[in-house]
Amino acid sequence: MNLQQMNKLGSVPAKPFTLTRRQFIKYSSTALAAMSAPAVLAHNHSGSPSDRMAMHHTRANAVGLQLYTLRDIMKVSVPATLKLVADVGYTELEFAGYFDHSAKNIKQLLDDNGLTAPSAHIMLDAFDNNLQQVLDDALTVGHKYLVVPWLSEEQRGTTIGTYEALAEKLNVLGEACNKVGITLAYHNHDFEFEVRDGKTPLDVLITQTDPNLVAMELDLYWTVKAGKNPIDYFKAYPGRFKLWHVKDLAKDGSFADVGTGTINFADIFAHGELAGIEHKFVERDQTPDRIATIEQGYRAVKALNKA
Repeated sequence: MNLQQMNKLGSVPAKPFTLTRRQFIKYSSTALAAMSAPAVLAHNHSGSPSDRMAMHHTRANAVGLQLYTLRDIMKVSVPATLKLVADVGYTELEFAGYFDHSAKNIKQLLDDNGLTAPSAHIMLDAFDNNLQQVLDDALTVGHKYLVVPWLSEEQRGTTIGTYEALAEKLNVLGEACNKVGITLAYHNHDFEFEVRDGKTPLDVLITQTDPNLVAMELDLYWTVKAGKNPIDYFKAYPGRFKLWHVKDLAKDGSFADVGTGTINFADIFAHGELAGIEHKFVERDQTPDRIATIEQGYRAVKALNKA
């Protein structure tokens, strides 16, 4: 896959990729060299990785990134991508796959770049088929949360009973995670707000799961796109939303870089304590300019955290 091929994501029109071939080769070369000689890894920030780690904000004020945003670059070079993300200024990551790297190697790359990964997305099938390996890898990397990110149409079913059964399953999986010090979470899209049999699926998942075993990762974009106000959910279910996806909504309903769309993030962030927020991850599912997206997201969330 070359950089021109990577430029197109889904239906988003391609435009020149802001990370040039020369720049990406530079990042790749530096990152690969760092794997054998971590001490030579240079950052655009002062201080060593351990110094940067010591200077991190509290969890709720850290600026995190969901790596799904950079999934095509991750396919080319995980080390280069993590170095790039660290150079932008992010300190926390949420993984959406390790891209053929071992958990041990991922942990080393995080340490080399002064990063942590408090969360990872794990498909429901992976929990079903390989729970012990999922937990072992999470402990190796240092994940504190494992998030069910998506349901296929088949998994969604057609009645509210599907979600009631899912809530029971999440409680069981949440108990297994809890035994090793990890919290299970569930990430929403817009379909969890489609009323079935007089009930809203997301409300069922929240009310029928044990708050000590299952947290919620509220995707702010999908919540607003579904016509809901995140703050109403914080008030209805205080403390349940430990994780957020900070993603903006354009006027036409498509994705936008954080702070350039229509969502009132200032109001939402002001209710963070009520929500129970611990980690915020910038994300944009589809973007024609990945680097501009993560840079804008970092600046916007950093400013919102200080407001």
